[in-house]
Amino acid sequence: MPPAKKRKIADEPKVQDGAPVDERAISKSQDPQYIDKELNAERSGDSKPDLGLVDKNQERKERFKALQARAQKSAHKNLKEAAAESQRLATDPNLLSSLSRKQAFASHNLLKADTAAAGEDFERKRAWDWTVDESEKWDKRMEKKEKHREDVAFQDYTQDARKIYKRQLRELKPDMEGYEKEKAAAVQKAALNGGLEIIETEGGELVAVDTNGTFYSTADSTDFIENKPEKAAVDRLVNDLRMAEEVRLRKRRDRGKGDDDGDVTFINDKNKQFNQKLARFYNKYTAEIRDSFERGTMI
Repeated sequence: MPPAKKRKIADEPKVQDGAPVDERAISKSQDPQYIDKELNAERSGDSKPDLGLVDKNQERKERFKALQARAQKSAHKNLKEAAAESQRLATDPNLLSSLSRKQAFASHNLLKADTAAAGEDFERKRAWDWTVDESEKWDKRMEKKEKHREDVAFQDYTQDARKIYKRQLRELKPDMEGYEKEKAAAVQKAALNGGLEIIETEGGELVAVDTNGTFYSTADSTDFIENKPEKAAVDRLVNDLRMAEEVRLRKRRDRGKGDDDGDVTFINDKNKQFNQKLARFYNKYTAEIRDSFERGTMI
């Protein structure tokens, strides 16, 4: 096998980008000892650290500390709220209200006893804490409450119808926006037809005056028959009527007067139970006699 050829090294100075290169620097960079020294310096940290990397690490540490502080604060807050919730659940609200009511009654009786012992008027002394308006409002409220308490029981059908009417008025929710639109359209239509005259007062207010007496409704007016309500209003009326019918039937069933009861042969619930007990034992003996009476063939 022929011997390996030796690499020929030129004696001429090396040129890079038109400038001579120092051969000592090249030979130093290719020296194995120099390369090992540089690697050891990088591994041991002798090389100069990057400033940007240091700033990022510092920022991450600060963010981590902030997150730790927030987590600790949240845990402390959750623990505090959990303790408050546990205490609230352990306390009976009915018991607290009962104790407050008893304390109020005790304070009232104590003040009344002290006032009577001093020879003063209790009602007059207690009225010092209230103004005239507050006292009148309280008296009206108590009077209304007393009337309402007396009005619960059934008196007659007129009174019952009045209570139902008042309840329906309380539950009524008029469409004021739609009413204002219809009113404005009606006023504009009447003004164009000459039925209304718009007059401006001294204060700058516009007033509509009915010139021929046809715009405002009277007892003889029949314009309301031309009104066409919306479908939603009709559906609401039908729903109210259906609910009223369901309530009526439910009350009828609760009174024991359902449609499937047949003839009413009792005057109260006790009498009804007694008749049912008699029917269980004696209907099999009296069925033929009863049918004969109903047919009119009984001799």
